[in-house]
Amino acid sequence: MRGYFAIGVEGVSKAFNVGNLVRSAHAFGASFAFTIDARLDKRQLRVSDTSDAGGHLPLYHYPDLGSLELPQGCALVGVELLDRSIDLPSFRHPLRAAYVFGPERGNLSPGLVERCEFVVRIPTRFCINVGVAGALVMYDRMISLGRFAERPVRAGGPTEAVPEHVHGKQIYRTRKE
Repeated sequence: MRGYFAIGVEGVSKAFNVGNLVRSAHAFGASFAFTIDARLDKRQLRVSDTSDAGGHLPLYHYPDLGSLELPQGCALVGVELLDRSIDLPSFRHPLRAAYVFGPERGNLSPGLVERCEFVVRIPTRFCINVGVAGALVMYDRMISLGRFAERPVRAGGPTEAVPEHVHGKQIYRTRKE
């Protein structure tokens, strides 16, 4: 996948939610993870992160929004159910992005929303668990920016995925049988 990304959460209070989110971030290849104003026992993160993500990617804890530092050129992308949010399936992911989610039973703070370059929403009827939301956003990013074959279409008959090498990497393209 091109570029890099990070996953973060603001005001979270449950270590298991952060552990789940960081574990998924590790699985999807995040460059780092972060918390802002976390209200949790950080020792519990080790129990909930069964992939030892902390041993493989940095996890930064910022005490407040003012202390949040991101790499130059990294777009901050809030994930929140707001009227002005872009539906995730229509969103073009920046190559360099830090996605940030709100706390359990709460929303991103107005200051954080104001600081975001983009705000996206997962088109659900109500909020879902932060770990699930994070996995959905990371999966959408992987599908959008990864190099995958198009999904087979049955209208004209079955298709077959054929391996090809492009710039030294194996990709799959579809071809009619």
